[in-house]
Amino acid sequence: MGTVEQSRAFVLVHGAGHGGWMWKQVRDQLHAKGHRVFTPTLTGLGERSHLMSGDITLQTHIDDVVNVFKWEDLTDAVLVGHSYAGWVVTGAMEQLEDRVSGIVYLDAFLPDNGQRGMDFLNEQQAAAFDEAQARGDVSRPGPNSKALRIQSEEDAAWVDSKITQQPIGVSLQALELTGARDRVAKKLYVRAPLFPQPRFDAALKRCQADDSWKTTVMENCGHDPMIDDPDAVVALLEDML
Repeated sequence: MGTVEQSRAFVLVHGAGHGGWMWKQVRDQLHAKGHRVFTPTLTGLGERSHLMSGDITLQTHIDDVVNVFKWEDLTDAVLVGHSYAGWVVTGAMEQLEDRVSGIVYLDAFLPDNGQRGMDFLNEQQAAAFDEAQARGDVSRPGPNSKALRIQSEEDAAWVDSKITQQPIGVSLQALELTGARDRVAKKLYVRAPLFPQPRFDAALKRCQADDSWKTTVMENCGHDPMIDDPDAVVALLEDML
C-alpha cells in the first residue's frame, strides 16, 4: 500500500490510437493511494484528435511528455510507456534524466539510437504505410479490440468506441539518443504474450539478459494490461517506488 511518505508522481503514456482515457482504472487506484498521476494524451489522439495534422512528428509527442514534467515541476517520477509510447518515453528521457527515477516499458517498443518506427514495420504494414503516404493521408487507423486481444467483451466495446487514428509522421523521425534511458536507476520491461509481436519478444529477452533491468510477463493479459488487469499493473508500478 502506498502511503503519504511513499507518494510518487507517475506519468503514464498511451500507445498508438489510444489516449489518456485508457489509464482510467490505474490512475484512479494510484490517486486513491496518494500518488500524483498524469495521463497525457498525445497530440492528434483521443480528446486531442481534432489536432490531427501532417505536422505531427515523434518530436511532437516527445514534447507532449517533456512538457508535463516541466509545467508540473515533476521530479523523482516513474515514467511509463505503453506500446508505441516506447518510442516517446525513450526520446523524452534525453531531456528528463534528472527527473525520472524509474521507467517502465509496458508491452512496448524498446528502440535504439538512429531507429525510426518505419524500420519496425513488417512487409505488409510497410506497403500499407507507403500507400497511405501516396494518398496524402496524415494518419492511419488505430488498432481494434480484437487485434489488441482485449479480454472482456465490455472492455472491448469501450476500447473500440475510443480508438482514434494514429499520425503517420511519428514513424518517419529517427531517434537521437545518448543512452539516458539506460542510465535510469530502476527499469522494468513488461510483456503480455497473448499479443503477438516479435519485437516485444526480442525486447523481453534483451532485458532478461541485462542485470540492470527487471522483467515481468503478464500471461493472462492482452496488449492493454491496464484494461485487462489494472490491479496487477498498479502493483507493478508501486514496486518501482
